[in-house]
Amino acid sequence: MVQKKKKDIHVGRIVLDERELARLRCLTTGEENGLAILLLECAELTDGIQQLQLLKKIGVLLRKLGGDSVNNSQIDICLEILVRIYWDQESRSPLKRATVSALSGIPENLKEKVISCLINCLREELLTVDKSHVRKVIDSIAACMENFSLGEKCMQYVYLEVLQFLHTTLVDFKLQNKNLGGQHILQNKLMHDSLVALKAAMILVQKVQEKIHDIFCKNAETSLWEAMCGLLTCFIEILLDGDFLQTVQSTAGMAALLFIKTIVNCNELLPKLVHDLLFNSTQRAHDAPGWLITSCRQLYDAVPPDDAILFLSQGTLAMLDWRSGGMRDSGEHLLFDILTVLLSLNTRLKESSMAMSVSRNLSLWTTSALDALHSDSCSQYLKNSLNGNSEAIQKLLEYIWTHWEHPLDGVRHQSKTIFKNILKIHQKTNDGSCGMTDPFFLNMTHSFLSLEWHIKGKYTSLGCLVEYLGTEYILTVDDTVPKQVLGIMLEQSLATYASDLLEKMFESHKNELMSSSQSSNWIKQWHKTWISPFLTILCEEKPSRTTYIIEYYLPKLLKCNPDSLTCMIKELQSSDKANNIGPFHSRGALGALMTCLRAARAQGLWSTTEESAWNQLIPISLIKQALVHKHEQVRLDALGLVCETHRSTEALSQQEIALTKFFLPYNLNSQTPAMRQQIVWLMRKLFTRLRDSSQVLYKQTQTVHRRKITVHEEKTNSQHPEVKLQQYKDFMAWVCDRLLRDLFPGASFPRKFIVLNLLGVIAEVFENLEGQTYRVVQMTDILQPAYVDALLGCLNSTFEELKLLAYDLLKKLPAPILGLQDSEKLQTLLQTALDLSTSTKPYDCITASYLLALLVQQEGLLPALHALKQQAGYLSKVHEKESADKEMLETNILEVIKFLLNCLLDEIRQAERSLVHMAASNPLYGRVHCIIGALQQLSLKSVSNIAEWKETVAGLILMAFHLSAVVSPICQSSSPEGLIPMDTDLETAEDLQKILNEIRPRDTNDYFAQAKLLKTDKDREFSKNTYEHCKPSETLSVAMTDQTGQSCQVTAQMVLVCCWRSMKEISLLLGLLCQNLPLQSTPDSKDGLLMFHQVREIGEYFKCQLLQSRHRGAFELAYVGFVKLTEMLTSCNNRDLQKLPQQWLEEVLLEVKSSSPVSKLCATRRSAGIPFYIQALVSSEPRGSNLGLLKLTMKELISLALPLAMCQDEHATIPQVHALNILRALFRDTRLGENVIPYVADGIQAAILGFTSPVWAVRNSSTLLFSALITRIFGVKRGKDEHSKKNRMTGREFFTRFPTLYPFLLKQLEIVATTMDSDSGVLKLHPSLFLLLLVLGRLYPSPLDGTCSALRLAPFVPFIIRCAHSPVHRSREMAARALVPFVAVDCILPMAQSLLETLPAPTDLCIRQNHIHGTLLQAVHLLRSHFDSKQRTNSSLHQELHDIIGCTRAKIWLATRQNPCLLTRATFLDVIDILCYYLNKSKTIAPEIQNFWEATHHIILESELYTDGQTFSPVPGLIQWQRTITKLTLSLLVTSVSLQPMSLSPDAIHELTSGTAEFQPSLILSHLLCSKFLEVRFLTLETVLLWLEEMDSNQVKETNGNVLFLLSQVEDTLKKLAVQEKHPECLAKVLKILCHLKIETLFPWIASTSVMSEAKLLKWILSIAETRNISLEMQSVTLTLASKLVIHLMLKKQEKSLDSITQDLRQWVHLVAQSCGVEQQTEIRLTAAKVLIDAVPSLLANKQLYFDILDTLTLWKCIFILLQDEEQVVRDKATDIIQMIPHFLKACKKDDILFVVVNPSLAMDLGLGVLCELLQIWNQTSRGIVALIEWMLGEEEMKEDTVNENLGEYDILFDKGEFNLWAEKITFANLLRKHVSTLISQSPAPVDDESELCRLTTMAANQAQHVAWLLKGLPPAPEFSRTADHTRLSIQKVRLLNVAQLLRLFGLGAVIAGYF
Repeated sequence: MVQKKKKDIHVGRIVLDERELARLRCLTTGEENGLAILLLECAELTDGIQQLQLLKKIGVLLRKLGGDSVNNSQIDICLEILVRIYWDQESRSPLKRATVSALSGIPENLKEKVISCLINCLREELLTVDKSHVRKVIDSIAACMENFSLGEKCMQYVYLEVLQFLHTTLVDFKLQNKNLGGQHILQNKLMHDSLVALKAAMILVQKVQEKIHDIFCKNAETSLWEAMCGLLTCFIEILLDGDFLQTVQSTAGMAALLFIKTIVNCNELLPKLVHDLLFNSTQRAHDAPGWLITSCRQLYDAVPPDDAILFLSQGTLAMLDWRSGGMRDSGEHLLFDILTVLLSLNTRLKESSMAMSVSRNLSLWTTSALDALHSDSCSQYLKNSLNGNSEAIQKLLEYIWTHWEHPLDGVRHQSKTIFKNILKIHQKTNDGSCGMTDPFFLNMTHSFLSLEWHIKGKYTSLGCLVEYLGTEYILTVDDTVPKQVLGIMLEQSLATYASDLLEKMFESHKNELMSSSQSSNWIKQWHKTWISPFLTILCEEKPSRTTYIIEYYLPKLLKCNPDSLTCMIKELQSSDKANNIGPFHSRGALGALMTCLRAARAQGLWSTTEESAWNQLIPISLIKQALVHKHEQVRLDALGLVCETHRSTEALSQQEIALTKFFLPYNLNSQTPAMRQQIVWLMRKLFTRLRDSSQVLYKQTQTVHRRKITVHEEKTNSQHPEVKLQQYKDFMAWVCDRLLRDLFPGASFPRKFIVLNLLGVIAEVFENLEGQTYRVVQMTDILQPAYVDALLGCLNSTFEELKLLAYDLLKKLPAPILGLQDSEKLQTLLQTALDLSTSTKPYDCITASYLLALLVQQEGLLPALHALKQQAGYLSKVHEKESADKEMLETNILEVIKFLLNCLLDEIRQAERSLVHMAASNPLYGRVHCIIGALQQLSLKSVSNIAEWKETVAGLILMAFHLSAVVSPICQSSSPEGLIPMDTDLETAEDLQKILNEIRPRDTNDYFAQAKLLKTDKDREFSKNTYEHCKPSETLSVAMTDQTGQSCQVTAQMVLVCCWRSMKEISLLLGLLCQNLPLQSTPDSKDGLLMFHQVREIGEYFKCQLLQSRHRGAFELAYVGFVKLTEMLTSCNNRDLQKLPQQWLEEVLLEVKSSSPVSKLCATRRSAGIPFYIQALVSSEPRGSNLGLLKLTMKELISLALPLAMCQDEHATIPQVHALNILRALFRDTRLGENVIPYVADGIQAAILGFTSPVWAVRNSSTLLFSALITRIFGVKRGKDEHSKKNRMTGREFFTRFPTLYPFLLKQLEIVATTMDSDSGVLKLHPSLFLLLLVLGRLYPSPLDGTCSALRLAPFVPFIIRCAHSPVHRSREMAARALVPFVAVDCILPMAQSLLETLPAPTDLCIRQNHIHGTLLQAVHLLRSHFDSKQRTNSSLHQELHDIIGCTRAKIWLATRQNPCLLTRATFLDVIDILCYYLNKSKTIAPEIQNFWEATHHIILESELYTDGQTFSPVPGLIQWQRTITKLTLSLLVTSVSLQPMSLSPDAIHELTSGTAEFQPSLILSHLLCSKFLEVRFLTLETVLLWLEEMDSNQVKETNGNVLFLLSQVEDTLKKLAVQEKHPECLAKVLKILCHLKIETLFPWIASTSVMSEAKLLKWILSIAETRNISLEMQSVTLTLASKLVIHLMLKKQEKSLDSITQDLRQWVHLVAQSCGVEQQTEIRLTAAKVLIDAVPSLLANKQLYFDILDTLTLWKCIFILLQDEEQVVRDKATDIIQMIPHFLKACKKDDILFVVVNPSLAMDLGLGVLCELLQIWNQTSRGIVALIEWMLGEEEMKEDTVNENLGEYDILFDKGEFNLWAEKITFANLLRKHVSTLISQSPAPVDDESELCRLTTMAANQAQHVAWLLKGLPPAPEFSRTADHTRLSIQKVRLLNVAQLLRLFGLGAVIAGYF
């Protein structure tokens, strides 16, 4: 269980003044008074918790007081003080609640005294003048009415005074609000105060409502009238004041209706008054009472705004009593009028908060309607008007269909609530009739089931219907619903919705089955419906796709029926599933079993408290196999089964400890990030459980010792607490040692990540906490110096994650453990850190930062730093005094920052002289990064040395500005990336200063505007001369020497990286200072570290960088720092600073709008940093504000983005470009969320209109904006299919959310459509066509769309049809796709038919092929939509096809040679193909269908495809026609094959498929394969290959035999094609097809007139494989086919033939080894893995040795190389080799467990064991041992093992290091040592030839001497300064020591170890 962090509760404290304390002391001096004593004691305490306990005692004492024994005067004083205590406490304080509890329990005779005291105190509070005290008074008033009966009685006496106080307060709040513009903090506080005041007034009036009624009935008091009407006036004014938050306005609306209701007090009159106030206020004001007109004057004088009507409607629904029935008919009419208004407001109010309010009000409306139906006086009119088929309910249902996928969660939730209430309303109107017989429920169920499953609202609505209809009925309609929904749960976005529906369904189904007549047998049917499909998916689907089913479905299933676990285990262990390992991608039965057991154990369905519990459930061997399974999820589930328990204190069993020990060694090197995180998370659970259970065990041991019970008799009991604790200690010691040993040199990133994480978890879980009585492990006891060095070495990793993890662990260790008490080591590390801070490698400065962060925590840092300062020539004072840890840390950090600052200032001065030199030798950004890292180690808000810090901060800010001035010219140049081009000719390099003088920006407004003007010849000549004079040299590389005198080359990359990273670090530094430094309180105060003027300067700096930088890295990071500044400005208390964001925003908008030629704004690069600048300013507004800045910005930008006229000059173009770019950024900003939705429609209009601009920049920016808006509207692309319905919405939903787009898109489409039909034939292209069709194509029809919405979409249809006549092919396609959503579901087929009828006849004079093509495309898309749709009303497929077939046959000439256009012929063939597919699906015989088959066969056989001698010139549509007719032909072939197994007569089959005698499948297929058209051959080969692959995967079982028979008839054609095919892609397909066929059937191979033998064929295949520059596919297929031939030849055992192909066999071995190289593509390495898998049982793991031993070992080495491959897919495939190991080999068995499906780590271990066992079987032990030792030496690697003293001349700036991040040389070497040593010990005579051993010894000794010499030559701290060299040499050292250990077994190798 996850331990929740305890929430800190602020208790507060009771403080009495001296007068009250004196009174209490007087009471306690006389006779004993327990109450006074307790009160005095309570008042004198300083701890709030103790005071709280005493208050509880006082409450007990008060309840015991009797009437006679009470000293009234003393008790009165005590009660008065207690009431005073009550008033002084905060409203939510526990002390206040305890005081209320105490006062509420007093005797009845004392309650009047308490009420009197409360009244006195309240009246004193009401007289307050201090405005800061008003909120406390309001809180006190509200607290009196909240669960405090005495307080409520108090209010009965002083309600008038309270109302007057609240009136005065609200008036004051309104005045204050007008003066707080821009002060967000004060404004938000005022909003909350106003909200509390409004709620207090409402609660008060509701509490005293009866009293007010009585007074008004008698003759109202003037003061009460004034108070009530005055408050009502305030409510209306707040309601109409847009400066108040919407929550305040909403509350004001409800308060207004409550007060009107209270004053009127007449249910029959009230509805009319409210109706007139809401809807007819200006016309019927004379009918309203005077007080109402006076109070609501603003509503009566003008039509109220929409939001006011919305909030008043909410108040009406919430405050009027609908259930009582007292309002009668007028109330019913008011109810329906409110619904009409709310639905109207829904189309007008588009802000997200307004949309939320509308949905909430509609939900409230349905609740009110339901209340009205429950009224005794409910009329029949109301029932009829609220029936499910009524107009009102239908409108609400339309609202639900439109909003059930709204982006706001709240709107979706309210839609669900509305739907639930509608069902209740309908049921109530029908007097609770059964849903099973109600047409409304049944029709709705059918409609929902016909919807697509990607609609989220479908799940919630079906779930609601389940409650009325039950699951049985839904399963009767469609019994596949459970399987379909389980399939949908594979997608994350729908998983939660689907799981909720399934939960309701299976729970309902269980209850239905249990209550049925066959209840005894219910569980079998329930399991069949809900568990079997789940287990099938779990076993067969990819583990990554079943995550959400396991997370959401399985726990609910087990909770509903815990007994299901037994059924799952039994089914998964059954013989048919347990033996099924499953395909490569699935987890199989074993993985599914682990998943189910894990979920069950986590839910507490079974426990392992007893040691025998594991074996009783499942064998331990199964868990072990799962822990090393190939699939990661199986391993995780098995580990979760071990680690996760229902109780966190459940003790670990011996089996669990053993299983964990077995798991860790083979799973630490996991490449998948999710796997690593899960391992750490699960191990954390295990360690936490171990810690918690150890505390319990320790307490048990203490109990045993206290009882003095001897444990002598129980020492053998493994369950004894002391024995358990010792097991815990041993286990944790093993874990820590194992983890620390895995930080070896060259360890992979995954291994280090898991190890460091687990060590950090151990340090965190087992740290010494308060209340912890026992510690199982202490990290400091386990750490050795070598382990500490390994941890320190992790700081030099190129992965920052590892640096952070190592640093977090190291900083918890004391200095003695780290060895940093040694001053020499400390100074070495400090010097190393400072050197790294100036490295040219960017990641080195990160290492330096972490090193310094670690060193500043050491006491000995200052002396070391002082020594370095003296070396550098800096004067500094020595800090000798000892200080506390906090002061020491602050002093160290301050001194380090000062030192770095001094160094940086010197370097900046050098950079001013030569920036290129500094970029090459001493980049500036590293120092700044280290300063940031040092600052992050300290809480800057609580530093002690204020003066020094203030001076340092000022220095840092000035340094940042100075450094920026040096490097910013590069980042602000118009082309910073290529400022200093790369050039190898260093002799011609120009001087840098000349460059810097010439890099002024060339993309500002003036340059941009001039660039559009055409130049005259004179201007061109002048500009040419100017350019020649000013242009930089083409060879701007700079050669110079660094500080050590070595020559180095400066590249453009170095300079740019130095500059933009410096800018980045400056921005982050300034942002950090703004975020963390305390700000001075006032401009003149001396407090704080950051001054007001510095804040302004920093703001101006960010403004300059964001508006002028051109380099994206520079302004993106400046944006990060600027955001921190704006957040600080928003939260500060200074009014001037708070207004800075608004001031800056107005300035930049003005500059964007002005388009001044002198402006430095970047007009290219998507406006560079301008959008970021405005984003930061707009996003800085508090979330609860009215978003004034966003509204201002969007209004200005929309006005600029929308073109005012088609003719634009350059002064209007640039602002438009900026506006479009900024809008794009704002629409993409996730922080703005739904707040930008109201502006989406305007943005779409701006983008579409901008696309018509003649200026390219405007069109480009419009396109980018349009793309961002499409994503904002339809969501991020969630699938590979561009047109998937997951990223679409219905037409109704789209135009409901964006109603202004309806007339706009319709008008634009009409304009575009008019350009399509041109009689003159002139090509007219409208630029908006593409965008319009792109939007319309994203819509789709819904069966829930009513007639109304279909009519609304109908006007688009004729224009879209005309758009299909466009001369642009892409536009015609988009028009075809866009037409579908605008045609109603029932009208799709008639529309397709009408389109086909418009096609011309062959005799027509004017035939336009573009028109024909567009019409055919639309028909194609309509037909596909119709046949694919689930919503077809006509279930008869044959009847649907009948009409369309006749229409198609009438235009069949378009598919024949009569039509000269190949493109339209191809498209018409698509129509025929669709019909043929569904004809085949219908399996129906009819005359018209037979005629259609005949016509189709005739078209194919008469086409040019089957006419010899026909040639084609490359005309448009040729390739499309070839592919389409080939596709149609092949589909007919499949049809002829698929009809064979049907129960049709041969004559019927002949009638269907062979309308023409010439249509013979085998001949047709041969003809296609031999076609001279490349596209035909290629597509045919692809299809044949697809058939074979489907057969291999058993996807077409019923036709496998027929397909094989068809292919067997064309084998000769395929073999002929393989020899004659010249096109490489086709040849590769042919060879791949041959690979799928059995190799024996290919021979005899007759090529031309000769017969090709197996050997010749192998030689031919190998010759192809050796060809240079062949494709990946060809490499793969030749390797596969050659391998099949080799295995075939070797198994034939023809020794004579083998001798002749020995060279070919060696060539094959070389080819396999070459294919395993890291330089090969992943596909090739995968093929090599498959080849080796096939070769293992026959060649590599056979008792007979077929190859030479060296060739065999080469192939085995290939296996181990692939098991260490970089790509996980290759490693996983290579592990399948273990499955192919014959059973006679014992190496795959461990502890009597046969491992088959294993992960790569275990596979490598098992593979080496198998190889060593095979060497013994083959009697090749001697040669094998020598070869394996040579593997370990890695001799080929030592050839490159030379270390240069200096870096290379051309050092790579971003060196990624070693390519393979998974392989670990030391791991492989250790495994080799383990297995070779075992092999040596098991062999009687391991090595026959001692000379080989001597040779190995000499070789190893030479290597050891060389490595030792190189190690000694490395500088101090080489792991940081020379990381790569140090790691490489350390790895070689370990390998040599392993070799020495093996050679020692022969009495050799001692000399090797001596070198180290």
